[in-house]
Amino acid sequence: MSMRLRVSESIWSAFPGLYLGVVVARGIDNSRPAPELTASLREAQSWIREEYDAETLPQLPFIQTWRNAYTSFGAKPKKHASSVESLFRLTLRGVDLRPINPVVDAYNLVSLRFGVPAGGDDLDHVQGDITLDFAAGGEGFTPLNSESREAARPGEVIYRDGRDVLCRRWNWRECDRTKMTEDTRNVCLVVEALPPKGRADVEEALQDLIRLLAAYCGGTLRSEVLDRGLPEIRMDV
Repeated sequence: MSMRLRVSESIWSAFPGLYLGVVVARGIDNSRPAPELTASLREAQSWIREEYDAETLPQLPFIQTWRNAYTSFGAKPKKHASSVESLFRLTLRGVDLRPINPVVDAYNLVSLRFGVPAGGDDLDHVQGDITLDFAAGGEGFTPLNSESREAARPGEVIYRDGRDVLCRRWNWRECDRTKMTEDTRNVCLVVEALPPKGRADVEEALQDLIRLLAAYCGGTLRSEVLDRGLPEIRMDV
């Protein structure tokens, strides 16, 4: 059965400068040890600590754009930071990102290198299509590594499938059901950009992500950049 990832028209209306890079990978091996990938994460974090500091981080354009987006749908950036800001803050606090598995390590590395949010889902645990949209309110959500249930607030940006919420507050927190594990074989990954980041940034980040996945996970890979003129992608390869 064909599955799609789509961005609703209401999202394009609110964020016309959005570019969404998508990678669909099937038949991967996510269980291989990847010490070189861990070393690359350490290098990226070391570079960030040399270039940035926690005090001025919120003023950086590629961080501020997500803070503005979160504020626009009622999320408080100090309480609910975008995924890219969270990674940068952990790094600047001196926390070394622990290896999780090659797919997660790869998209975290791309997020650090390019200053863009990145994440994704195990397609074998997705039910139906994935949609990026505003929440009606009350959609169910189980946070990553948790059994507790929450409900999305009206108007917040969410990724959802035919069952419930896959990611709350755009890229703030992913769900537990579709997390990547060593047993994961098929994934859909996203790289997100709002101005001043644009299509060229997304395309460069996608190239890096595909290179990393090919090297450490194998499988069959395809990618696409979604914009208002191309609002969806079939998640077949």
